[in-house]
Amino acid sequence: MGFPNASDRPSQTPTDVVQAAQGQNEAATPSAQSRTMGVYLAKVQSDLLLNDLLRTDNGSVDTPFTSHQLASNFDAIALNDEYTTIDGRFVARTTPSPLSRWDVPVRIGLEFGASVPFEQRDKDVATVKALIKRLAKAARHPISMSDKPNFHVLVLNEDERQAIGPRLEQIVPGIGQAAIDTVEDMPRSNYCVVFAFDPADNGAYRQAVAIIRGEHPDLMRKSCLHEEITQGLGLANDTPRARPSIFNDDEEFALLTHHDELLLRILYDPRLQTGMSPEIARPISAQIARELMGESS
Repeated sequence: MGFPNASDRPSQTPTDVVQAAQGQNEAATPSAQSRTMGVYLAKVQSDLLLNDLLRTDNGSVDTPFTSHQLASNFDAIALNDEYTTIDGRFVARTTPSPLSRWDVPVRIGLEFGASVPFEQRDKDVATVKALIKRLAKAARHPISMSDKPNFHVLVLNEDERQAIGPRLEQIVPGIGQAAIDTVEDMPRSNYCVVFAFDPADNGAYRQAVAIIRGEHPDLMRKSCLHEEITQGLGLANDTPRARPSIFNDDEEFALLTHHDELLLRILYDPRLQTGMSPEIARPISAQIARELMGESS
């Protein structure tokens, strides 16, 4: 599917495009473009399920892992970035990164495109509330829902996503055209995306924005919420080695696993510090992994 040129996008104000979870009487009617995307994504989910993917279990029976594998996965996922900027555009290229995480409370807010159905909004709010409890317990870091968020989660249908630039600039002044273009021109093979912002360039996140396609069927939308919110906490990369994990692009697991909760526990352990280089963080995280897995040093 091609993307419209900027001049072809509907002229809408930020409040027309995205509305908060409360305060509306009824949802707008999705466009034909959005309905077409919904049909495509329903087929994607069906095909994944037919291939025994999008698992909703923890994988504890058939995907055991050792402390060495946990530490190796932490290295790949938390100490590398998935994207880099080349010629003003984000390009998928794994690059080593200092340890990054939040050192202030994370306040998550949900916003919905005007055409996202109310019933769907209720499901997404429930999903995020349940996820936040797991994430806060795993990370041992304050994470909550808030009407004054520093972590914005936008659930958008096609027309809303393609016109979301002004709203993104409201949320994160100076967000940059590369990030806006990545969202507005997102190919249909990209199901969701998150950006976390480190204004002091010291590994300390202060804001994040996640974009979730509103046309996703329930399980894929829930999967996107799990992955992007968790990635926005500092687990920024994916690796094909990670199992059982949502940080693996093969879509085997749809929802946060115990393995992923352990990655968060490592990331937010006080022995690690924001801005640590991979070389310094690596032996510390390996020791924490051994402790979590009940193995001796």
